[in-house]
Amino acid sequence: MRILVTGGAGFIGSNFVRHLLEKGGDRIVNLDLLTYAGNLENLAGLEDHSDYRFVRGDIGDAGLVADLMAAESIEAVVNFAAESHVDRSIDGPRLFLETNIMGTQTLLDAARAACVARFLQVSTDEVYGSLGSEGKFTEESPIRPNSPYAASKAAADLICRSYCHTYGMPVLITRCSNNYGPYQFPEKLIPLMIANALVDSRLPVYGDGLNVRDWLFVEDHCRALDLVLREAEPGSVYNIGGDNEMQNIRIVKLLLGILGKGESLIEFVKDRPGHDRRYAIDAGKLNRDLGWEPAHSFEDGMKATVQWYLDNKQWWEKILSGAYRDYYDRMYGSGGRHGA
Repeated sequence: MRILVTGGAGFIGSNFVRHLLEKGGDRIVNLDLLTYAGNLENLAGLEDHSDYRFVRGDIGDAGLVADLMAAESIEAVVNFAAESHVDRSIDGPRLFLETNIMGTQTLLDAARAACVARFLQVSTDEVYGSLGSEGKFTEESPIRPNSPYAASKAAADLICRSYCHTYGMPVLITRCSNNYGPYQFPEKLIPLMIANALVDSRLPVYGDGLNVRDWLFVEDHCRALDLVLREAEPGSVYNIGGDNEMQNIRIVKLLLGILGKGESLIEFVKDRPGHDRRYAIDAGKLNRDLGWEPAHSFEDGMKATVQWYLDNKQWWEKILSGAYRDYYDRMYGSGGRHGA
């Protein structure tokens, strides 16, 4: 297939691009604005790949998106492009609404005009809100987002659903639990704790640290997305989860143990406003319909993740310093086109 991947320089998007190119057989066009979380070093080594093209640009730029669809004869869209950090959405919600809602609508219009065969909206379990101490989110769980970020993703999901129902567009939606693995921007829990621990900085933990998340190794997520993109029925919604519920404080202590650091580095800080207490995903539908299940245990995935950050210290040091942003501004300007 000829696939437009949006947000393909981010954490999950870049892993997905690598997954597709390693498999072979697809033409990948990667559209990314290279905001703070987009990093072309996530895709180092792919610059000259014959089946890959990078374009710097905004999914909200209707002309650019339409031109790309036509020039590349795009057959499928996988939309990762989103502002995704909850804390940033609390500080400044507007950008999240503009990118995650209006950007998605712009993509949908362009995809509809180009008659694409598949449109996969990559969403999040956060659209469901918070769980109590029992049960798991299913695809039938009500949508009850509790942060501006989650609300913007929920709105995008509903817009996608409406385009499927109203226009007959072949839309698919996936909602995934927390990912971890290589190339994750170091403001998220696991890479932040690894980076801080390696330089013996304090490890900030919200509240009492007992908030629970379900964790999935990013490579397993990418396999699931690939499967849904190719085999799911249009209009389908699939939850993707690792069946690895873990309290944040346990994650932090596990990382400290792997790194040989003391727990005295832990510092409990004021809790995030509206912090959801627990998420848990039931991915049984994906297993029953398409035969997917995670290939990595949590323990093996965490060890591989820590080792990757140890082996790629230069990668996250550049991000923490902000040096990579200056380079992109020099290379590409504020959002021009690039690629062949």
